[in-house]
Amino acid sequence: MGTTWSLRFDNPAMLSLDVVRAVVVSALDRVVAQMSHWEPDSDISRFNCAPAGSRHVLAPEFASVMGCALYWAHASEGAIDPTVAPLVACWGFGPDGTHHGDMTAAPEPHALAQTRQRVGWEQLAFDPDQGSVLQPGGAALDLSGIAKGFAVDQGVEALRSLGLTNLLFEVGGELRAIGRRPDGLPWQVQVDAADGVTQLVPLADTAIATSGDRWHTREHAGRRWSHTIDPRTGEPVDDSLASVTVLHAQCMQADALATVLTVLGPKEAEMFADRHGIAALFVLRANGCHVPRATSAWKARA
Repeated sequence: MGTTWSLRFDNPAMLSLDVVRAVVVSALDRVVAQMSHWEPDSDISRFNCAPAGSRHVLAPEFASVMGCALYWAHASEGAIDPTVAPLVACWGFGPDGTHHGDMTAAPEPHALAQTRQRVGWEQLAFDPDQGSVLQPGGAALDLSGIAKGFAVDQGVEALRSLGLTNLLFEVGGELRAIGRRPDGLPWQVQVDAADGVTQLVPLADTAIATSGDRWHTREHAGRRWSHTIDPRTGEPVDDSLASVTVLHAQCMQADALATVLTVLGPKEAEMFADRHGIAALFVLRANGCHVPRATSAWKARA
């Protein structure tokens, strides 16, 4: 996934670290083999190259992630869209974004218009009973906005299978905690809430995920844009929202919702979060400063 993972855990049975590490790596490798569009032999890459009209039965894990992504795609009217890969590449990101000439420049309008025709989650005709999707022709899946969170959940479940019940597991900054620290206190993570201000958030059987534009951006001719693309417009998201952090019982859900809220933008995102009871912390850019704004669900939980 191009990132790192880390684990803190209480180990009363004195399990071998090699055994624990092997279980985590196996769980993460399974996610990569199914859902990494950076791997040419993965399930998702084979789907992206499949002929038009072919239907594909997904592995159970893949189908679970697809179902979650499409649920929030419908609920948000397309703010998250698993078929966004062509647009991500068009703006110079993802595995295909480095192979098409000068990717420091924004795409030409006609190229962007053509690319948008390949994007649309409704075209997949997902069958939840069979766990299958249709390749309509030219569709390319990108689950980067949700698969990393799912990998966290898979790692946690693999660790549970070893009998571990108190741990904090992290993949690329997305975290999930179960149980408590050895001292009996909740696991805690530090979240940037504003300029020079952090908030310590307790995680009691909770996951946390953040989406933002602090690390993955491009700039050309005075324009700066984020790696997060709005599938509805084909354009990078509004940069007035620096980051969104979400709390949820499942990291897959927290990851997906952080993406949804980032794409929706400050005003629409707050209304969406309140409507769905989402615990979210928004960090907005205003007059050269970062300003935090939390939903009522965040205030109650964090």
